[in-house]
Amino acid sequence: MLSWFRALLPREDRFFDLFDRHSRTVVAGAEALQRLLAGEDVEGNCSRIVELENEADAITAEVLLAVRRSFITPFDRGDIKDLIQSMDDAIDMMHKTVKTVKLFEKTEFDPLMREMGTVIVEAARLVAEAIPLLNKVGANAPRLTALTEQVMRVEGRADDLHEQGLKDLFRRHGRGDAMAYMIGSEIYGQLEKVVDRFEDVANEISGIVIENV
Repeated sequence: MLSWFRALLPREDRFFDLFDRHSRTVVAGAEALQRLLAGEDVEGNCSRIVELENEADAITAEVLLAVRRSFITPFDRGDIKDLIQSMDDAIDMMHKTVKTVKLFEKTEFDPLMREMGTVIVEAARLVAEAIPLLNKVGANAPRLTALTEQVMRVEGRADDLHEQGLKDLFRRHGRGDAMAYMIGSEIYGQLEKVVDRFEDVANEISGIVIENV
């Protein structure tokens, strides 16, 4: 009954445009991170991620301001805040990875790190596909559920790559080059956390579907 009643009320749909802009910004950040990990123009891609993270922050601020000013929102205000903040956390984590890369002047990255970059792009694109579907959450519930399940599977692959990467680091550096092991493990950990943040987004989307269908 509540969902039927809310459907009759006028609502602020600008949120969906902002969500979509943010998700596309995150995808661009993920693609820049993938190129960085491939060793392509490391400095340029670091700068690009910083720029995109600033753009994402500005969009997040717009969403939070719209939540305060809107009389009717498309779904629960708390869900809107949690969704945009979890999306923003993903690109924030990419920025943290960039800080580590710049701090230790890394220009070459392990093959498993490059694989994690590919996984991050996949997760970002799945989220970007899901976000516009929230505009008609009831009609799109099956596809939204499928996409969130795919994100969960991607996160599982990232966990496996993280574990394999740490084992490889230890085998190569654990007994001889403690600094190389430390730097490598830090980067692997941050890359895994990027994917974890996409899992958080998927969980927020799942919650919205459950509450609004």
